[in-house]
Amino acid sequence: MADALIIVDVQQDFCEGGALAVQGGAQVAGEISEHLEVAHADYDAVATTQDWHIDPGGHFSADPDFRTSWPVHCVAGERGAELHDDLDTEHVGARFLKGLYSDGYSGFEGMLGDPERVGTLEGEKGVKVTPGDAVAEDAPDLHAWLTEQEIDTVTVVGLATDHCVRATVLDAVENGYQVRVIRELTAGVDPDRTAETWEEFAEADVEILSLDDL
Repeated sequence: MADALIIVDVQQDFCEGGALAVQGGAQVAGEISEHLEVAHADYDAVATTQDWHIDPGGHFSADPDFRTSWPVHCVAGERGAELHDDLDTEHVGARFLKGLYSDGYSGFEGMLGDPERVGTLEGEKGVKVTPGDAVAEDAPDLHAWLTEQEIDTVTVVGLATDHCVRATVLDAVENGYQVRVIRELTAGVDPDRTAETWEEFAEADVEILSLDDL
């Protein structure tokens, strides 16, 4: 069994002080870092996903319904789209950027990218790297990358339980992975929808773990 840890959307805008803060988001960031410090060797690969919105259409709204439309958040190349400061990326081997021109809820919509290039100057003429350049035209998506790594099990953590974690977990099931979620390393937006999400995971045969189980 080859296991990958997928850290979903632990970004500035989804933690306290951000545009779409999830209560407990910063705590989740720190606790994921603590988990990785002691357990990184248990994973064959570690990857993050990030909302990286350039022009997501109706996903942004001045009058959002907070279900399919949202206030502006995680704008590519801006502070809010960065991974949270409390998330230690020392053991992260790949970063997947999603939602450039779409909603981009699931990490499986993400493409391998390098957001750290944005704003730097490249080539003989010193051309500035734009947010769109962070993803190469031939970049693999998350499923292709996991397949290349011969991963058959994914452990999912991050934000938010009832939105992007949910979409990522269910897509992982759809793609044939054994799927695990560490309950304490997630946080949800709406308590009722979060409770429904845990029920949905159980019905999909997702293994719901506690840190005490590891």
